[in-house]
Amino acid sequence: MYKREYRDRVIIEKRMIIAFSFLFLTFFLLICRMLYVMVYKSPELKSMAIAQWTSDVKIDAKRGKIVDRNGNELAVSANVYRIDLDMNTLKETMQEKKISEDKLASELANILSMKKEDVSKILNKTLPGGLPVGSATLKRRVEKDAADKVRNLNLNGILISSDTKRYYPNNNFLSQVMGHTNSDGVGLTGVELYYNKELAGTPGSRVAELDRKSQQLPYTISEFTKPVDGKDVVLTIDEMIQHFAEKSAQQALNDYGAKAVSIIVMNPKNGEILGMANKPDYNPNDPWIEGESYDELQKTWRNRAVSDTFEPGSIFKVVTAQTALETNSVGPNDTFVCNGSITIGKRTIHCWKTSGHGVQNFEDILKNSCNVGFAELGKKIGKEKLNDYIHKFGFGQKTGIDLPGEAKGIVKKTQDISDIDLATISFGQANTVTAVQYLRAFNAVANGGNLITPHVMKEIKHYDEKSGREVADKIYDVKGNTTKILDSSKTAQLRKYLETVVSKGGGKNAFIAGYHIAGKTGTAQKAGVGGYQAGKYVSSFAGMAPSSDPKITVLVSIDEPNPSNYYASQTAAPTAKQVFTDLFNYLAIKGDAVPEDTSQSASQVDVNQDD
Repeated sequence: MYKREYRDRVIIEKRMIIAFSFLFLTFFLLICRMLYVMVYKSPELKSMAIAQWTSDVKIDAKRGKIVDRNGNELAVSANVYRIDLDMNTLKETMQEKKISEDKLASELANILSMKKEDVSKILNKTLPGGLPVGSATLKRRVEKDAADKVRNLNLNGILISSDTKRYYPNNNFLSQVMGHTNSDGVGLTGVELYYNKELAGTPGSRVAELDRKSQQLPYTISEFTKPVDGKDVVLTIDEMIQHFAEKSAQQALNDYGAKAVSIIVMNPKNGEILGMANKPDYNPNDPWIEGESYDELQKTWRNRAVSDTFEPGSIFKVVTAQTALETNSVGPNDTFVCNGSITIGKRTIHCWKTSGHGVQNFEDILKNSCNVGFAELGKKIGKEKLNDYIHKFGFGQKTGIDLPGEAKGIVKKTQDISDIDLATISFGQANTVTAVQYLRAFNAVANGGNLITPHVMKEIKHYDEKSGREVADKIYDVKGNTTKILDSSKTAQLRKYLETVVSKGGGKNAFIAGYHIAGKTGTAQKAGVGGYQAGKYVSSFAGMAPSSDPKITVLVSIDEPNPSNYYASQTAAPTAKQVFTDLFNYLAIKGDAVPEDTSQSASQVDVNQDD
């Protein structure tokens, strides 16, 4: 009897232990689960809860304007409309008027040029928790005609309000510089992309509490954050100068059957870009050209003056000549003999004048654009000194221009430069540059030796409602982007030599009677896979005026002109002359050459000069 009672008690105790262990384990697991939900899952659950009992509507800021230096509008935000849906009110209206979802989706899709399935998807949009949304945006940036048609449906729950759309009043004008935005108003290219943060502003929001039916609760105050409109970007571009550049670029494109033309006009004293034209161009109001792939569109949108590299040809002789002066590698009595060619190693370099130029001094080889003379000059300088100044001029590195997509070009390492490389580099082959990169270097000769970062932003400003005036948020710092690299007296010396290039040499077709223009032409064969490409050239002209104290610099680059008429003296120089003529008239720059000088210069032009 006693043994039985003892056995039963032991069994009961074991059962109690098992029961209590099970309860303890269950309780422990519940605690763990609660901790998991309360700690780990808390942020997610909280956001889901907020999404269910609040309505958060984003209020976009108005994008800032892009204007030229004189305040002329180049990019603005035009007034359009947006279509939003109050889902609960709309569904009640559909029930009352017995309108099916399929019919409504078809009507809205037809009016708004949308796909029916996309409209249906928005009508059935749900929250992360699976509940239907209380509101949704159907379409942004709707034109007035379409908005009126939606309004005429007379359906409660379809809300039509003001919106903004990016608009470029001058269409193709300055397109590759300004760039454009996407459908959401975000900058994709050009200034729109580079200064997107400043232009975009800060969006606001309205947060309202909802009941279990996703309807706004009465007697509650919505949280409202006012949007901060974007700032205006004032460009260094002068609308009239840009017009001159665009006109001349288009004319050159047509007249010379070129693949592309780029023209840059700058103020050499402060690095301001006054005009930058690329042809062909595109319309930023309608940038998505039907039938073209995204890669093809990118090629159309790119700013060739900033992104495309090329061998400069004879315009690079300006850099070599200035280096020779800076390093005292050439003297007034030094002579160069050109018999039409020069042999270096196993290669023969030909001058454009096959009969040769004979005995020349330093000024002559620059005026005559003699390749043989510059090959000898490069040898006098030496590869170390020449490459040192090439880097000082900023080649082989980005200029830092405030535009996207800049290329840095190619500069051979000093240790890799052979004797033949030294010769070809001296007259503009082997290394590659961009148009804006070259003009920055050319400006250093024009302004007395300062390497200045080129830029298109003059200032960033906004309208202050409290003071009732415009406030400058940022002004471009020229001093902080300037480096002294050349001797001013030696740059003045070279400018005199470059003036003879225009008055008596290869730049004769840029000559304007009564004006002192200094410049240089350059014709470079394009390199390709396996060597230089037959019949494909880049013809360029770089010029400054007035040569004694330049106020403006101009670079004309013509890509693949017709092979029958491709020399820079025949193409780029006359184009530059037209640009200079327009600039002199617009800027009221008066000629200062005396009649005797003018007639003498005109009579001494070498009619056989090609480069």
